[in-house]
Amino acid sequence: QVQLVESGGGLVQAGGSLRLSCVASGRSIRGINLMGWYRQAPGNQREMVAVINNAGTTGYADSVKGRFTISRDSAKNTVSLQMNSLKPEDTAVYYCNAQLGVHYWGQGTQVTVSS
Repeated sequence: QVQLVESGGGLVQAGGSLRLSCVASGRSIRGINLMGWYRQAPGNQREMVAVINNAGTTGYADSVKGRFTISRDSAKNTVSLQMNSLKPEDTAVYYCNAQLGVHYWGQGTQVTVSS
């Protein structure tokens, strides 16, 4: 099993930046091929934001390309999401995800972008 704990959310003005971190425990992320960040805004379905595999290959939702960067640090067992040029429509609860045949989720961290 994998436990995921997110941090770094908060309130920021449009155009600002935040960095989210997800610390994994119970298993080294070296053994997790695919990890990522998802988000869910009120009234919306949860959507993929960014994913990264063990080879460092990344994928992004079109809405965040060029603004968000996902990275993984095996030494710290952490996956991070650097979010720049934030927009009000980025407001959501952000969830860390690990895929090991089943999906593991963190508890989520709130990101609020004011206009």
